Parts: sequence; structure tokens; C-alpha cells
Amino acid sequence: MTQRIAILGASGYTGAELVRLIATHPGMRIVALSADRKAGMAMAEVFPFLRHIDLPGLVRIEEIDFAQVDLCFCALPHATTQAVIRDLPRDLKIVDLSADFRLRDPADYEKWYGQPHAAVELQKEAVYGLTEFYREAIARGRLVAGTGCNAAAGQFALRPLIAARVIDLDDILIDLKAGVSGAGRSLKENLLHAELSGGTHTYSAGGRHRHLGEFDQEFSAIAGRPVRVQFTPHLLPMNRGILATVYVKGDPQAVHRTLATAYAGEPFLKVLPFGQLPSTRDIAGSNFCHLGVIGDRIAGRAVVVSVLDNLTKGSSGQAIQNANLMLGLPETAGLMLAPMFP
Repeated sequence: MTQRIAILGASGYTGAELVRLIATHPGMRIVALSADRKAGMAMAEVFPFLRHIDLPGLVRIEEIDFAQVDLCFCALPHATTQAVIRDLPRDLKIVDLSADFRLRDPADYEKWYGQPHAAVELQKEAVYGLTEFYREAIARGRLVAGTGCNAAAGQFALRPLIAARVIDLDDILIDLKAGVSGAGRSLKENLLHAELSGGTHTYSAGGRHRHLGEFDQEFSAIAGRPVRVQFTPHLLPMNRGILATVYVKGDPQAVHRTLATAYAGEPFLKVLPFGQLPSTRDIAGSNFCHLGVIGDRIAGRAVVVSVLDNLTKGSSGQAIQNANLMLGLPETAGLMLAPMFP
């Protein structure tokens, strides 16, 4: 049985990525697409690369008949999704790609996003959508909150190491490089070609990046006590991709062995042989995350590198992976596309 899918916010990057992936999905069919400013347009007008796909036109959310929808992806801007989801049918399955339901504690949400949560009752219901670690809860869930793309890259590198206690929990540094599409499709002066190309810069440094709320929440829950990591993100002049270089105190061989064992059966997480490090070029456009481990010249320290595509494994691909579980479909359905190369 083909599942009927709606995508809210289809005119953004993650919305377009959802369409690209669902177009070849064997168990899903798109029946509704929403946009705000672009309502009334065809998807091919907004994204010409999708013109080969037969798609419904873009409409406003209130024009969608949700009785004809089995699952809804919300690819709306942060802080707008709460009110929208609050008004959707209570029996509708929802995967949210925004930050609005990632943090379980309303006080944490207000701390990191600067405003009270507008749907606290739904926040308590939401399941954190890091698929490999919350499968059972996601399969039972009605509302699943996708992770931040940076948060996903860092967690894949660190969760098994924290759980196994093979690293010093008070000495973790995440140095992360991200492609520009992670900032969304809206016009921003600092993202103009002349402002961005030919250089790189840090952003939200010094403990101000909002994905730190997810790191604090998840790592502390695993450890059973507070874990606070150092995290410095950098914006690179590339369209897609995240590369997280994680510095930890621990035996490099034990670090590699722990990750390799934890991810041995995972279809999308690939741990390279010890001493090899991954590149963003090897996962572009795919739902894969590659991880590598090397020893540092300082004895007792290791370097873990995690790479993923921020629009796919970090967002829309992860969302479909979660939706597959929620709909009783094979978890890998529609997602085994090979990365794009070169």
C-alpha cells in the first residue's frame, strides 16, 4: 500500500530534497505540497531540476485536506512549526525537520531559542529523531523531531564512546565545517557569493550555537551526568556537506573498535579501517555517514572524523528514514542511492 505524503515548506532546500528522494521511493506518493510566498506556483518553477516529476502544485497549508494524508513532513522555518503542528489533526503522523521539538525541556528550548515554546504539550510527545538510537520509540511515535545536521554529525562520532566510557567525558572538542545550504534558502547578506566564496569563517562560536542544546541533552542522558563539549562550527564555501573533527582523550584503537562494533549492523553508518579518514565528497547527496579514527601524536588521544550530507542524512534523508519506521516500511526504502561523484 502506497503511503500518501504531504510536505509543508516544500519551497526550501530540505523540502526539495524530500521531493527528490520520495520521487523514487517505492512506498510513498506525494499528494500535497505547501509553500507560503510561492503558493500557486508549480514545483518546477521553483526548482527546475524537479521538472521531470509529476507533482501537485504548491498551495497554502489551509488548502490541504489532511484526511487524505498518511504522513506529513514539516520543512518549515524554526519557531513557526509549533503553531502549525498544533492545529493539524491529532491522528496525523508528523516528521518535523525544524528545531521546534528537538529539546525535551521547555526551559532548555527557551534558553537556546530565546522564546517560550508555543506547544509544550506536543513537545512532551515528540520523539527525538536520531534513527539509529531511537528506533523503537520512532516506530511507535506520532510526532518525530529530526535532529540538527551538525548535532547528528557530532553524535554519530561520540554517542557510542560516551556510552562505553572509553573517552574522558570532560575533554571533548568538536571542530565542525558545514556547507552553506545548512543556513537555508532565505536571502542573507553574509551568504552572498561575493561575501562567502574564497574564504571561510567561524559562526556562533564560544558556546552560542543552538545545536549545543542537543549535545547537552543527549550526551548527558547517555552518561547519567552533565557532559559539556566544546563546539566550534565553521562555514565553508561549498553547497553540501558537514565534516566534524572530534578530539578526544582515550586509546585510539579502543575508540575505533567501539565505533566499529556499535555500527557494524547499521546500513547507513560506515566506519573506515583504522587510520583512514573520510571526505564529504564521498557522501554527497546520500543518506550515508562515514566515520574514521586516527591516533594523535600525543599519546592517549584520538581524532574521530564524521562526514555526512547536511540535506540528506542530516535532515531530509533522516526524516524519510524515520517516516519509514513510522509507516511500517523497510527502514532503508528509498534511501540506498549512491553518493554523487565527482
